[in-house]
Amino acid sequence: MIGIIRYGAGNIFSLTAALDRLGIAYGMVHTEADLEGFDRYIIPGVGHAGAAMQKLQGTGLIPAIKALKKPTLGICVGMQLMTAYSEEGDADLVNIFPIKTLKFASDADFKVPHTGWNQVFAEKDNPLFRDIPNGSHFYYVHSYFIEYNPLYTLASTNYINNFSASIWHNNFYGVQFHPEKSGTYGETLLKNFSNI
Repeated sequence: MIGIIRYGAGNIFSLTAALDRLGIAYGMVHTEADLEGFDRYIIPGVGHAGAAMQKLQGTGLIPAIKALKKPTLGICVGMQLMTAYSEEGDADLVNIFPIKTLKFASDADFKVPHTGWNQVFAEKDNPLFRDIPNGSHFYYVHSYFIEYNPLYTLASTNYINNFSASIWHNNFYGVQFHPEKSGTYGETLLKNFSNI
């Protein structure tokens, strides 16, 4: 069963609707004690990384999240929170991954925020992307990106620059795109995560 970590950053309706469609059981995590009832976790998030970090700090869950040994997936801002630092709000973050979240440079040929479908290219063999053809399209909404680091990058996307579409280290995973809004392949990814 998946525990969705609730810390007040964003609407989770699309995520829970996707899990319902897939028949994947889930519940909500509000306190450290709630973590015990689940075998994997999702950290959702939309909006401002600095503000989301303040809300997460307010829950007191950060030490427990960093100590998790079960599969844990951050989505969008939830993934960014797992990095060390974000230029959005000049904020120190949870630092599970020692990499940074940076703002897209302004570019006359590209709109920011990056909104819409873009290709994702897996760079490592991992069950999170099982049965998802390389170069499949996923749905994005973001103005900040996670710097590309080959040590942690599981999959990449190019928009203005190359960035980490997905990161992975031990039991921690992250995706910048929204699998719950990405059609068949997004649902495949969520199903894969439920089986890791």
